[in-house]
Amino acid sequence: MKLSKAQYDEIAQFLGHVQPTRQSLRKLKERFPSQSQSTLLSIFSQEYQKQIKRTHAKHHTAEAIETYYQRYLSGVMKNAAAPVLLELANEVDFAPSLMARIVLERFLQEQEGTIPSKTLINSMLRDPSQIPDGVLANQVYQCTVNDCCYGPLVDCIKHAIGHEHEVLLREMLLEKNLSFLAEEQLRAKGYDKTPDFILEVPVAVEGHIIHWIESKASFGDECSHQAYLHDQFWSYWNRLQCTQFHLDCITGRLPKSGIRLSNDCCLWPFFPLYS
Repeated sequence: MKLSKAQYDEIAQFLGHVQPTRQSLRKLKERFPSQSQSTLLSIFSQEYQKQIKRTHAKHHTAEAIETYYQRYLSGVMKNAAAPVLLELANEVDFAPSLMARIVLERFLQEQEGTIPSKTLINSMLRDPSQIPDGVLANQVYQCTVNDCCYGPLVDCIKHAIGHEHEVLLREMLLEKNLSFLAEEQLRAKGYDKTPDFILEVPVAVEGHIIHWIESKASFGDECSHQAYLHDQFWSYWNRLQCTQFHLDCITGRLPKSGIRLSNDCCLWPFFPLYS
């Protein structure tokens, strides 16, 4: 089912007034029952990530870090079993996993006397049992399992969903008897940046000729399209030597054809590439 720009804007506006919690996600589903859970979760996650990017700097000042750390120490001293870090993250509108990272890094810096490496921090966030303090390990664990937008658990889920949709796309192409080269075949031919699939015989979709397909198991909003254009799609166009590119997405609006808002799994691009 397609999602109109007006419907997307209504969902995004609703999300601007709720906290990024599972309770808010349930409210979102109740407010928009006709949309699938995966569509709403993807939009929910993207809108929250935009908010975090806008406010990220203020949570990483020296004053903010020290305030969070001292509040953590004070909280666990009163009740070590209480979800101190999780409640603190919700109070200041920050992702629980990112709050856990801040406090963990500050704790290790105090213990070791040096700034810990990102590799060590990431390893401890993935496996809190490595943290040399049982109370903090439990606090970090509570943050990661209750964070629906950030953290190692979310990263694993996103990776699994992305792989699943690539497999489904391959099966769809085979079912339609379309001849294609997959990413691993293209890399073997010397391409360092490639889409997921290049069609050896282009096909027409909604009146446009499609030469290649990139699968993204996420919601395709305007911001995402612009980012992927810059980071991936332009390089595909240049390296694959297509002669013309459908540029509606650059104008800041969603075209009636070509790239569009879609639901659970969007095929990137539905850019027509004319040869």
